[in-house]
Amino acid sequence: MTISPHRNTPQNDLSVSVLRQRYQAAVDKRRTWLAHWQDCYEFALPQRNGAALQTSGGKRLDRVFDATAPDAVEQLAASLMAEITPPAGGWFDLEPGGNVAGGDRAVLTEQLGRAVRILQGHFDRSNFAVEMHQAFLDLVTAGTACLRLESDDFKSPSAFRFAAVPLRDLVFEERVDGKMDAVFRTLSLTRSDILATWPDAKLPTIAKGEDEAQGQKRHTVIEAVMPHGPERTGYGLCVFYADGGGGGGGDGPHTASDDVLFRDHFDVSPYVAFRWMKAPGEIYGRSPVMKALPDIKTANKVVELVLKNASIAVTGIWQADDDGVLNPATIRLVPGSIIPKAVGSAGLTPLDAPGRFDVSDLVLGDLRDRIRRCLLADRLAQVDQPGMTATEVLERASENVRLLGATYGRLQAELLYPLIARALYILAKRGELPDIPIDGDVVVLRHAAPLAQLPKRVKAAQVLDWVSRIAGLGPDAMNEVDVPAMVHWLADQFGVPEHVLRPHLPPEVLEGTS
Repeated sequence: MTISPHRNTPQNDLSVSVLRQRYQAAVDKRRTWLAHWQDCYEFALPQRNGAALQTSGGKRLDRVFDATAPDAVEQLAASLMAEITPPAGGWFDLEPGGNVAGGDRAVLTEQLGRAVRILQGHFDRSNFAVEMHQAFLDLVTAGTACLRLESDDFKSPSAFRFAAVPLRDLVFEERVDGKMDAVFRTLSLTRSDILATWPDAKLPTIAKGEDEAQGQKRHTVIEAVMPHGPERTGYGLCVFYADGGGGGGGDGPHTASDDVLFRDHFDVSPYVAFRWMKAPGEIYGRSPVMKALPDIKTANKVVELVLKNASIAVTGIWQADDDGVLNPATIRLVPGSIIPKAVGSAGLTPLDAPGRFDVSDLVLGDLRDRIRRCLLADRLAQVDQPGMTATEVLERASENVRLLGATYGRLQAELLYPLIARALYILAKRGELPDIPIDGDVVVLRHAAPLAQLPKRVKAAQVLDWVSRIAGLGPDAMNEVDVPAMVHWLADQFGVPEHVLRPHLPPEVLEGTS
């Protein structure tokens, strides 16, 4: 864990009693969401139920009869991963800001390029791709996800260690400015786990003979990361016992200070919480699965009834006269069996079904289409499918930008910017990079993910379409186009490196050299 060398002073720390009251108030606000999250996970992502504790290795698909929603959730999460934070890298860049003088821009550009390569290398060598995908699954399913970024030890190949924290362990507070960076996390840890996480933690003393039992006992602790007030930047960290018992052990009267395990300070919060969309007055986000949940439940029920109807169609329903000879308990419907009956009795006869269930195919097909539409499974598929014209590809890309524009804007503010800021802070504390403030004046963070490049590609396609149209007007019309300038502009729109292009010289320079 990366921490600053200075500690909080007692007057700047919130008391444990205040933190516990704020935690309980936040838990009360979250309580109404738990049942909603539970339904979303059970029907759309049963493999990772982030809303409730589950037994490891237990069955998690008992309530799922239709796999349309789980399949669409995984496709949407994979599409977000590929469009926003692709594992291949290249989804962010650092550029000089507008306040950098012209003579210093070239030097700063080279330095920022080196910083981007170092930063991208640490992302590539870490577990970022694995945990980011899990976080996107939570985002699509529950509407809220949280990623924790910690500094790993120097023996690890990367300085970063990521963890997608399940929602059941988290409680948030939202500030007046809309930031959801006040975090309470519940942990169940042994003494050795506590010391491994916070080496300077203050643990109660253990009586002799109880070492082994106390070492295996799990303690419920709460990690609170709270932003400081306006008079101080950064975040305060306080780890305390959830039960208020000081963890047990020790002699003497119990005081509130005994509940505190560890206090510290973060310049940049290790938690990055982000949402799909947010309704006014709510803290937690709402997801596309929540929008499609009625259709998901209905499709599951329809498939369940279809299976029951199929069971009846295969095994049948039978009736028999109560003639005193036929015993239903001894009947076996197997080939070659002989079923006795009384003289004059109808014996065992099949009962016709009261109706047909063929209409279920029409209902189920419509439900599945609506589920895929809500989860964007039919919109974020491969854009350049075989047989598509250039115009169709352009229209498809424009549609993706329109559908994900608002969500991508929120993810830029709540995910990408805090994530890069935390990563740069960790590398600066390790001495691998200088302190790089992403203030927009000196250094600008530019998102270069495929989704961010789509508007540029749409604009480039429009220009190419315009060029093809004026080419039909003859050479005089094409002479009005500055082809070298257009080539350089198109290279910028498509993300082509500058070193593969010849330097673009002004016309007066070209005339002087001719």
